[in-house]
Amino acid sequence: MAGAIALPLQEYFASLDKASLPKILQVCSGVYFQGSVYELSGSEVCFSTGDLIKVIGLELHSVSCQDVSNDEKFELPINHKGWFETHLNEMPYSSLEEMLSLRPVSLDTCLPFTFTNRSKMTFGDLTLGAGKVLTVLSIEQQKGQEDQVRCHLKGSQETSAEVCIPMSFRGEFYECESEESFSLQEIMSSPSLRSRRFRFSNTAKCQRPLIFSPIYQIQAIMSMRKKEMNFLSSLEIDVVDVTSTCQDVEFVAPLSLTEVMSQPDEMFPAVVEIIDGPENYHMFKSTWIAELNKGVSLVLHKRTTKSFTMVSTPKSRKTQQYFLVCQQYTGRFRKRPREFNSAYELYVASTQTPCLNVSVTKNCEEDVAEGLPSLSVGEKLEILSCTRMELSPENSKGDKQSVEALLCQRLQEQDEEDDDDSDVEAAEKEDSKDEVFLPLYMQGHFVEILPDNKKYKLSELVKNCSFPLDVKVVSRDTELKTDHLSAFACLRLEGIILEPVIQASLLEKPEHCFEIPIQWLSVNVVFTKDPLLWPEGQPPKCCVEKVIEVTESFFYEFRKQVSSNEVPPPRPPKRNMSSEKTSKKGKSTKKTSKTNKTKHRKDTPTEEMKDSDHDYETVDESFVDMMKTAQESIMFY
Repeated sequence: MAGAIALPLQEYFASLDKASLPKILQVCSGVYFQGSVYELSGSEVCFSTGDLIKVIGLELHSVSCQDVSNDEKFELPINHKGWFETHLNEMPYSSLEEMLSLRPVSLDTCLPFTFTNRSKMTFGDLTLGAGKVLTVLSIEQQKGQEDQVRCHLKGSQETSAEVCIPMSFRGEFYECESEESFSLQEIMSSPSLRSRRFRFSNTAKCQRPLIFSPIYQIQAIMSMRKKEMNFLSSLEIDVVDVTSTCQDVEFVAPLSLTEVMSQPDEMFPAVVEIIDGPENYHMFKSTWIAELNKGVSLVLHKRTTKSFTMVSTPKSRKTQQYFLVCQQYTGRFRKRPREFNSAYELYVASTQTPCLNVSVTKNCEEDVAEGLPSLSVGEKLEILSCTRMELSPENSKGDKQSVEALLCQRLQEQDEEDDDDSDVEAAEKEDSKDEVFLPLYMQGHFVEILPDNKKYKLSELVKNCSFPLDVKVVSRDTELKTDHLSAFACLRLEGIILEPVIQASLLEKPEHCFEIPIQWLSVNVVFTKDPLLWPEGQPPKCCVEKVIEVTESFFYEFRKQVSSNEVPPPRPPKRNMSSEKTSKKGKSTKKTSKTNKTKHRKDTPTEEMKDSDHDYETVDESFVDMMKTAQESIMFY
């Protein structure tokens, strides 16, 4: 930066040709001290002394107007609809070339214009006196010769003539008053007009001379800044143009893990440096998450898409845990029986598990009005289908009601004595199958009867079973140093999640790999030129972590995704409302009858037994009433 000239940012861009972009600028001073953050036009910028900025684009934003008489400044939008006329320069031009150079680039659009010369003009045999008014008509250009300015000269007595004046002719030239007006867009698009002074064409407005300067919206990049920056050229900072000395400077842009995932295969394996730590670290509990800190170098081995199984521990535990388990997990599982608390739960399970068999774990008394069958602990049922059943009315005049129910078959246990039965008796038993109807609104307690005691791979369970599924690890994964899943008596497989992942490791431990689910972890990295720590073509044998512990937040986000893709189950059926009303009516009738009997007994006086020899022969009437009431209550229930 030694020897370079520092300019205010606004002044630097006022004279910059957009065709010369890109430019590299270095911040040398200004009001933006180190660490300061300013929000401008919806963009945050932070500049420190010494920062390098690579300008890649300019867009005209507005125009800064400076009143020459008092140095006041104001701003006009670029689409301002007012018109401006040139303010005549009080200083003379020394040549035609100088005067014409300050006209717009498209000179033909603003011709003719007039000027005068304060001294005599002699060219060839022609001499013009001082003060003659000349009107420029055109510029004559001939190859190999100097450009000529064709002018119209108006003489006395309505005479006129045309003369050609060399462009380099020197004199003392002044512009004449003109009615020519320009829009703000026209002034800003012409470098020659931009250097002139103007005033408002409308006489009602300020007639003082104005200097216009463009304010640009600057598009720029900085090293280690993730996004392109946008800021205005009116920022009060001084910059130095260091484009020529900083051609080899690399402006590195950090990449998110999603952007890394889109890189070609040729980029892997590679060494990257973490620019900022993970934002969603609270989603994971694995040990490697604590290593992902700013400045840490990682080896990105490859990118892929993997299928994970979401696994949870029982809710009865004090602290519930959650895991993502990849399909390469080699441990063996054994199914655990499911528990059901209603006939409706049995129906939902039967739609997912054909030939579902269950065992009753709590007695159920028969209720004809409710359609409830009599079930005993230990009875085994096979769920056949969902059908309809008719409930018997309370009286002979009532109408039968049809409700949804599960058709089940009682499974008879084979006893040793049954081996002596004849073939005829066996056929009779087959014909008289004990079928049971369970209304879908029925509450009960059942446990699943598993058809086998087989050990399964995780891939087999995922392929052939429906979720959720309760299992237990019976054989740990021997490839893992510590298999956390084998420590639990019961696990629930919640579902499958397909995740794009990046296989990574710490630079100093390339053989210990972990997989980063990029959609759940936000980390910014930059590719470095650091070498890999193994010979080319001889990558180390990687030991990949197969079980990733996640948090409750991750689990509930997973449930949201799964639930959004599932059709909600139908609402469970309601109970038989007519039978409930009848039952309540019966209770009310009995209660009223009982109250009347009690009142009647209270009105009847009790006779004393005077001649009794034993106290126990005398029974208090209130005690009798209490006993009868208890008996009635027992009979009612």
